Amino acid sequence: MKDSEIKRRDFLRKSALTGLAFTIIPRHVLGGKGFKAPSDQLTKGIIGVGGMGMGHFDYEGTKLLAVCDVDKNHLDNALKSAGNGVTGYHDFRELISRPDIDIVHIATPPHWHGIMSKMAAEAGKDIWCEKPMTRTIGEGKKVVEAVRSNGRMFRLNTWFRFKDEFYGLGTTVKPLKKLVDSGILGWPLKVTVSGVTGYNWKFFWSGLPNLKPMPVPPELDYEFWLGPAPYKPYNPERVHAKFRGYWDYDAGGLGDMGQHYLDPVQYLLGKDDTSPVSVEIDAPQQHYDAVGSWRRITYTYADGCQIILDGENRDKNAAYIEGPFGKVFKGFISTIPDIQEMIKRLPDPEPQIVSFSESVRTRKKFALNEMNGHRSCTIVNMGAVALRLGRNLMFDPVKQLFIDDDGANALINQPMRGEWSI
Repeated sequence: MKDSEIKRRDFLRKSALTGLAFTIIPRHVLGGKGFKAPSDQLTKGIIGVGGMGMGHFDYEGTKLLAVCDVDKNHLDNALKSAGNGVTGYHDFRELISRPDIDIVHIATPPHWHGIMSKMAAEAGKDIWCEKPMTRTIGEGKKVVEAVRSNGRMFRLNTWFRFKDEFYGLGTTVKPLKKLVDSGILGWPLKVTVSGVTGYNWKFFWSGLPNLKPMPVPPELDYEFWLGPAPYKPYNPERVHAKFRGYWDYDAGGLGDMGQHYLDPVQYLLGKDDTSPVSVEIDAPQQHYDAVGSWRRITYTYADGCQIILDGENRDKNAAYIEGPFGKVFKGFISTIPDIQEMIKRLPDPEPQIVSFSESVRTRKKFALNEMNGHRSCTIVNMGAVALRLGRNLMFDPVKQLFIDDDGANALINQPMRGEWSI
């Protein structure tokens, strides 16, 4: 690498560390009101191209300009797949500093989601983030503040509240939402998410305890991969597809798949602006480093509604949704006669923007944005905190703090290593 290039990168890194002190003017601001990208295309850069990021090179009329990864093999493979006109970066701060990029797609492990989302918002970018939205409740609050204060658009990449058949139920969420809103099932409701609906696909994504230190492969910048996470010696079980099994980076199957299942339930119950007031766990004692399995997690809201994650598929005949006046089972089978015809006559839910490109162009919130996404991610993170500590917890959904539990609250805003902070 030439000396001039090294100096340029060093300057960008130092500037980023001071909160992106140099002025970044987004491309749509430079163009004034009504600006449209060439050929009416929005532009994007993807951070993290070892897995999910590779599946998002082309969506909704966007043009890919940049990719970033701290693994040289991942980056080289992405550049080869992307073709001409795409620039590769090792440091994500260089990517988000580009004024010609509209959207930053974050497809890294979850311990980076909060920092990158906040920095992207401060750099004037709109954000498409993979689930879970953040690894902690405190990081989620910071992302909400950054997106709001910088006037950005945010999309969380789970979509079952607005399209596609919901796991194993034989229906999309829309008819279920109409049914719940009608009050036909009564109130409060209990929703049971079990192996019947496919939840056990990733349930056993647990880590291995007592990993032995191994040499870092030359293509991986392991120090940068760890970033804000506590330093632990390298072992291939920690990185890439295996990271999900370690508390420092994710929360096992609950972290990886939980928001896919819990976000539609939050929407169904009309709880997008609140959180449960308690979480109860039935699980073995967890290892301090490696995520283990669990049997059952029960969330209860102030009005008595409950969400039950049945990890063992203990209640094989449980209804998916159960109220005082009726039940709905897998395959949209119900104890209420003629339920499908009844639902057809019910009013539709409020319309939502389900194209992120439309959200970016109109500056109207996407269906699953930073606010309701943070609330459904909070359910995931409440469960993760309870599992790590091995005890039931009470939660204040207004203050977003656990009640009378300093140990649990210490996991809301966890310290970050080295130069990183949120």
